[in-house]
Amino acid sequence: MSRSASDPGRTAIAGAAVFGGQHLTGPWTVVIDGAVIASVSDAPPPGDAMVIDAAGAVLLPGLIDAHVHLDDEGTLHALASWGVTTALDMASWPPEKVARLRAADGATDIRSPGLPAIGPAGPHATIMKLPAAAIVTSPEQARSLVAQRVAEGADYIKIVLEAPGRGGPEPDVAEALTVAAHEHGKFVVAHASSRAAYSLAVRAGADMITHVPFDQPPADDDIARMRSGDRVAIPTLAMAEVMSAGRNIPYQPAADSVAALHRAGIPILAGTDANTMPGPFGVRHGESLHHELELLVAAGLTPVEALRAATELPARHFGLPDRGAVAAGLRADLVLIDGDPVTDIRATRNIRHVWCAGTAHPGPS
Repeated sequence: MSRSASDPGRTAIAGAAVFGGQHLTGPWTVVIDGAVIASVSDAPPPGDAMVIDAAGAVLLPGLIDAHVHLDDEGTLHALASWGVTTALDMASWPPEKVARLRAADGATDIRSPGLPAIGPAGPHATIMKLPAAAIVTSPEQARSLVAQRVAEGADYIKIVLEAPGRGGPEPDVAEALTVAAHEHGKFVVAHASSRAAYSLAVRAGADMITHVPFDQPPADDDIARMRSGDRVAIPTLAMAEVMSAGRNIPYQPAADSVAALHRAGIPILAGTDANTMPGPFGVRHGESLHHELELLVAAGLTPVEALRAATELPARHFGLPDRGAVAAGLRADLVLIDGDPVTDIRATRNIRHVWCAGTAHPGPS
């Protein structure tokens, strides 16, 4: 294993094939120096480095889960053990908790919107019991809520949409939330799990839509609007599968939605909706991302496209240029695996070593 984050020594991963975004290249020697990748080359390991013999293995960029719900530091270490080195949270509060998770040393790195914006009577208000500070019912409140989230350090704004008239933010409020977020330089991630809610998210100007319709695929004109507006989809098929079992909701419409979005060229990011909720709707942190990749492939993505959905694409669309690839100067977020994930996506589960910004983590037990 590599040294700890406090040790200035270097680690050389020698002889691994590297996923370069389209195919495997190498074998290369990848040198970790502190928290960054110092070099990727065919040179022998430097003499002062701790060497890991990776001949026959594959080195991936650290995986990014584009939809999680965080709990505590244990959640971060569970993610790291499965190679998820960046987690994009979709609702955590209070701000003190988010700040504590941001500061966790050597663990999975996070981004968060803090508290999301919800309507007065949708499931998130009545079942999940989000605090009253999340509820927004007018455009004026929308502007105030966004300003408050920005003051608290939100990385982006999350809004939870339902079909119009079903207790979520109404269209004028949804649009006001998006406009205010954009004025503050923040992008918007909208929750939408029905065709009508998806349409509302598209028409309100949301930059990313998380989940896909569980009833029927998005309307053709909404997909066209997404394509013309450079919108992004985060389907969370792992949660759709859980919902199909827990609420007897058919899974196929969710898979069909992914297929329709993929055919249209909409960027698809891998997100799981991982959470620690008790009961039938819990989704395990870390392991679920590997299942999500398998579900995306089953829905029509190639293994290469699925890998990009959990590396390069979320890094690009969430504004994280320091990760998502194995290249000199980037964060040393790396996953060493056995097997070829370009031909069999299930190989991502065969984890040997994980590094989060150069800090080594044991693989899953």
